[in-house]
Amino acid sequence: MGQGGEPRRAQAYDGELGAAVARAQEGDETAFAVAYRLVQPGLLGYLRGLVGEDAEDVASDAWLEIARDLGRFRGDGAGFRGWTATIARHRALDHLRRQKVRPRSAAALEQDMLDLAGPYSTHDQALESLSTEYALELVRGLPRDQAEAVLLRVVVGLDGPAAARVLGKRPGAVRTAAYRGLKRLAQQLGVESVTDDGSRTLGEST
Repeated sequence: MGQGGEPRRAQAYDGELGAAVARAQEGDETAFAVAYRLVQPGLLGYLRGLVGEDAEDVASDAWLEIARDLGRFRGDGAGFRGWTATIARHRALDHLRRQKVRPRSAAALEQDMLDLAGPYSTHDQALESLSTEYALELVRGLPRDQAEAVLLRVVVGLDGPAAARVLGKRPGAVRTAAYRGLKRLAQQLGVESVTDDGSRTLGEST
């Protein structure tokens, strides 16, 4: 998995990524290589959380589709990361079906959920801890909705609405799943629990 602070770096590269994608759509192979270099680490980390050791193979399938359909993409660098994550997720789910591996069922969420609004410094500590392979294994042990939310937010670097579009869910549900996943990871990694100071809202089961 990438180093801690991956979302910040991914977002910082979005301008460069958007420009590279635009040039790649005009046939610039070098620009496509730049886009690949910027997106692949986060995409591979996301896939490792979904399919484990088969992530490289699934990523290769995803990039074949990305290259084939590149001309259809419309958007900026952040949009490209979301688009590629959606393609990678579909390929991962196809892979799991072919392997006849039943995805982990999502634990039912409590109706009284915590929103991510407000300061949560221990949340940042949990993100920093996700740089280890051990932490990646812990992520894979989360309920699937929480694991995907954490991977998309932390590893791929998507914001809440973009992650929600990849998963086909409402942003509030994805924020809640990410919060609960990070809270569980913080406990398992020995980090003090994420603060519960956020306002309580009526959530929804994922």
